[in-house]
Amino acid sequence: MDPLPFSWPSALFTALQALLVALPAAGLPAFARPFVGRWWSLVLPLSIAVVVGVLAVLPGAASALTWTALIAVPPLAGGALGWAMVGARWWLGIAALPLLAVAIAWDGRIAGELAALTLTALSCVTLGRLLAAVVGGVAAAAGSGLVWIRVGLVAMAVIDAVLVFSGGLEKPNATLNAAVPAAGLPRLQFLSLDGASLGYGDVFVAAVLGAVLAAEGASRRVRVAAAGALLVVGLLFDLLFWVFDTLPATVPVAIVTLLFGGFSGGFLLRRPADPPRRRRRIAFSRPPSR
Repeated sequence: MDPLPFSWPSALFTALQALLVALPAAGLPAFARPFVGRWWSLVLPLSIAVVVGVLAVLPGAASALTWTALIAVPPLAGGALGWAMVGARWWLGIAALPLLAVAIAWDGRIAGELAALTLTALSCVTLGRLLAAVVGGVAAAAGSGLVWIRVGLVAMAVIDAVLVFSGGLEKPNATLNAAVPAAGLPRLQFLSLDGASLGYGDVFVAAVLGAVLAAEGASRRVRVAAAGALLVVGLLFDLLFWVFDTLPATVPVAIVTLLFGGFSGGFLLRRPADPPRRRRRIAFSRPPSR
């Protein structure tokens, strides 16, 4: 028996999920203000349910999804490098172009797969920040709507677990992963590395959790702690590969969501208020009258 039931790509995927918790910054762009609303939190549970349902009825829809990913993921990844992530700089967004070039030139090889999964993961950072912003109102002010994203993260994990363990996800997932936009073009609708794979939703939820923590005002230390917790929980969860061939990778994210703030976002996540400054009064003495 192997010492561990999972391969190095699976461990890398878990580490990538953890990294995505620490990457997103907070803030609502001006163009997104008209779209603010709590109903966007339904994107989380509905994304997996709707995609699985559509692919079960219309397998040909996988072709449209893979083309959508190829068109949308690179600019979204550029958006992460140039705006959505911590330490973003506008000129870093250009790096998405060479990443796409590597993914195309070395499609099917390790270098191409690494470039493709980097693009896909970064695109989730942009989407995660936007989702937290439009649901929370103004992300930096931590609107109460963020509670609904936390509920959505847990609901998505429950749906994912039911579908995986019941076998309902196997066929639609295989159909989606097999879809290729065209010969020689990368598949950006999921992550693939050396035979292992991870769904788009699995990395998306990790980025959403990171964006929620950032929008709630969690300190950098708390967010790094959440990322470390996800790494530990994810690797422990992967030990279930000794029993199951497929695992719902959204479950560790839901567990960490509950550990760090529960459904409401605990007060321990927020930055401590700056201590009040003492004001000194300066008394000006009048010159003696003559």
